[in-house]
Parts: sequence; C-alpha cells; structure tokens
Amino acid sequence: MSNTLNVGHEMKDIEFSKDQKDNMVHKVKRYFDDELDQDIGAFEAEFLIDFLAKELGPYFYNRGLQDAQQALNDKVEEANYLIHELEQPEGYL
Repeated sequence: MSNTLNVGHEMKDIEFSKDQKDNMVHKVKRYFDDELDQDIGAFEAEFLIDFLAKELGPYFYNRGLQDAQQALNDKVEEANYLIHELEQPEGYL
C-alpha cells in the first residue's frame, strides 16, 4: 500500500511509559530465559527493545495504519449500502 500523502514525513520515535517499558523488559528477559536458556540483564533487554522498535517498529506501524484504513473503508462501504437502502423510489411520468 503506497503512502503518497505522507511523502517526506518521518514516523515519530516510539515512546512507552515506564510501566510499559518495564513490562516489555520483563517479557524479553523471560523469553531469553525460557526459550534460549540465556539470562540477560534489564539493560540488555531494554537495548534490544529500543533496537527492535527503531528497526522493526515501522513495519508494525505501517501494518496498523493499513488495518485502520481497511476498517475505515469497510465502514464507509457499509454506510454507503445503508444510505442506498434508505433511498425512496421515484415516480416516473
């Protein structure tokens, strides 16, 4: 999906609250421990999260925009159908 209306605009940095970041750090640390049998510190986990947000975040962001656009298109199409159903027959002479 082309983003011709947003040419030249950069995505803002993704920022999270302290609670959100702490939760993500916990999840990354748990994943490394459970799945990779490696213990990483909070600093390393936070660094990895920042890297993933910067490098992969735009892919997820763009997908979210595409999903939102599709949801909006679906609702507009539904509204068009409902409006068409409200039309009254016109008499012909």
